[in-house]
Amino acid sequence: MDPKVERRSVSSSSTGESGDVKTTIAATAAATAAFKGAKNSRWRRFIVKPFVYVQFFFGIGLLALAFQQFRRKNAHPEQSPELIAKDWEVLYYRIIPFRAISRAWGWLTNRHLPVWARQPILGLYARTFNCNLEEALDSNLGNYSCLAEFFRRKLKSGVRPIEPASSVVAPSDGTVLNFGRVTAGMMEQVKGVSYSLGEFLGPAYWRNGPEVQPAGQTEFEYEKSLLVNKDNDLFHCVIYLAPGDYHCFHSPVDWTVNFRRHFPGALLSVNPSIAKWVAGLFSLNERAVYVGRWAHGFFSMTPVGATNVGSIRVYADEKLRTNCTKWALPLPYYDRYMCPEDSDEIPLQKGEIFGEFNLGSTIVLIFEAPKDFEFKIRPGEKIRMGQSLHFTHSATEASD
Repeated sequence: MDPKVERRSVSSSSTGESGDVKTTIAATAAATAAFKGAKNSRWRRFIVKPFVYVQFFFGIGLLALAFQQFRRKNAHPEQSPELIAKDWEVLYYRIIPFRAISRAWGWLTNRHLPVWARQPILGLYARTFNCNLEEALDSNLGNYSCLAEFFRRKLKSGVRPIEPASSVVAPSDGTVLNFGRVTAGMMEQVKGVSYSLGEFLGPAYWRNGPEVQPAGQTEFEYEKSLLVNKDNDLFHCVIYLAPGDYHCFHSPVDWTVNFRRHFPGALLSVNPSIAKWVAGLFSLNERAVYVGRWAHGFFSMTPVGATNVGSIRVYADEKLRTNCTKWALPLPYYDRYMCPEDSDEIPLQKGEIFGEFNLGSTIVLIFEAPKDFEFKIRPGEKIRMGQSLHFTHSATEASD
């Protein structure tokens, strides 16, 4: 065969094979693109679009709730029962993923801040929420590595003196939401809005009694079952910690803690405006109920979680874990007995530091005291840790 003809045939064969390869690659690329397009189309159809629609209608629902509440406020007096949220409104409000939001906020506030960013970011926070840096043990914002560390800042010695003549002092800085005598097993969270003592504390078996509340027990009977001295009464006090307040809480009395009950609960906002709207708000939220004895009998102190509270930490109870997923803590509540034989009882002195929030929240005190116990605070009053919450006999006699 002529060499030229042979070379042409080889060349033609090579060209044909190359064309086949290119065609195959093009077809493969087209098939891949079509597959990705179909996959993206399914993603948009089954995931993205429904999510967008749900968010849209969810937002419309929240706007409708806000508008309805606005109309109620204009149509009814301030303390009217009509201003309290209906059950379906509370259910709708609880759909908001507050727990996931709070965990994300906790993660964010624990991120390390570069030194150059600390002054502007922490300074903005301090100005926005009126934080008093002169009282801080370390007033140099550049020394706080993250926002959470600034939340938990300690105070200088002596800026919160403990009232020596008072048997019950404020456990934290904050605003008084409400206080008073427990009546028929009910307590006021704000004026005109009450919640159940039994729902808040749960079954009263911390004295190693039966772990089931007696069938048919009324709220009044539950209240009386807590009293060590039947001649005493139960009192309560609710203190709200704003984001700018000192975030540590202290023991308000000399007492011994022997039981803790952790309710995983929700993480709804405890802002006073929400407390006026949602009845039983503190019974819905995550909380750690600490129960024990003081000079007059029963005493409990409960730090209550809230939206964007990264966690509740109690220094003497390292086993407490808050702001976890529902899968991690699926039960309604978790109990821990602090028995003397286990050396787990927590003896606390008045004013001793007890724990901290990673952002503002609420402290609820419920305690037994003589019938003549009298608070000397007012709803809405700003108080400071260590100040007396009640009139003392010496002060009363002096005023007489």
